[in-house]
Amino acid sequence: MTDQVTPLDVRPTAGHIGAEITGVDLALAPTDETVAAIRAALLRWKVLFFRGQRLDHTAHVAFARRFGTPVRLRSRGSASPGDFPEVETTADRLELGGRYGMDHDEWLRRRRHSLLRGWHCDHGARIDPPAATILRAETVPPYGGDTTWSNLAAAYAGLSAPVRAFVDTLRAEHRLGVGYQSRPGDDAYVRHLLDRQIATEHPLVRVHPETGERLLFVNGYYVEQIREVSRPESRALLDMLLEQATRPEYTVRFRWEPGSVAFWDNRATIHLAPGDTAHLDHPRVMHRVMLAGDVPRGVDGVPSVPITGSEPGRW
Repeated sequence: MTDQVTPLDVRPTAGHIGAEITGVDLALAPTDETVAAIRAALLRWKVLFFRGQRLDHTAHVAFARRFGTPVRLRSRGSASPGDFPEVETTADRLELGGRYGMDHDEWLRRRRHSLLRGWHCDHGARIDPPAATILRAETVPPYGGDTTWSNLAAAYAGLSAPVRAFVDTLRAEHRLGVGYQSRPGDDAYVRHLLDRQIATEHPLVRVHPETGERLLFVNGYYVEQIREVSRPESRALLDMLLEQATRPEYTVRFRWEPGSVAFWDNRATIHLAPGDTAHLDHPRVMHRVMLAGDVPRGVDGVPSVPITGSEPGRW
């Protein structure tokens, strides 16, 4: 491989989040200058899009290593490549159909039974959620399957000053499997959750370790309850904050093509995986590499506290 010396073109795609990057071939070894430019664009725009890339697993992992340490998951889907422990392959129709005794439609229905439930950051119930995710598309439907991201720094800044001051002081429990609606009788997925439970107390507002931005650390997939308030109060507050975090003006939506790559800051964003392809007779095969992250800290400097199932650096 030879070092690449092409100028980057950074084109914002929405007002608060997202930029498309051209002028770089991710399969080539980027120069330090190119890596620094991509990192700066990522911190500014939170999610970057690259089209027409020719990455294989080796190049995907090599590119990720220029920005951090790739995570090696202990458990991956059956479609993931055996020789590349850093790569997790998601093939929706292959992975979800028949898993835990549910077809694809029932799986999505029980996990995403509200409008905001599907919004999440990757592995947010861990004590150290990944710092970033690099996702590449191999096969996508001819239509549908878009992914949407939201800027949590912009969402926090958009709150009124009294509300910002209030949420700065709060902490919340993030737990794997929150909100899943169990099947009547025996439920294999409930048993799976109980055997592999992960939960952490995170600040409701975390401070970005590189930019210093304050981030509204909420999502619909993992957050169980705001601590030290009643459950009705917690539910009302979370509904308000989730609606704030997912307002259209803070989001960007990306149309995938084969060879597309999305690189997002998992600390500063939440995203919504598509739910509009279950009825399409077409596969959607994606490959994901995540970068190891730090333990979040709140405005007061107090770090997150593990409750069960994870410890920093151990996956």
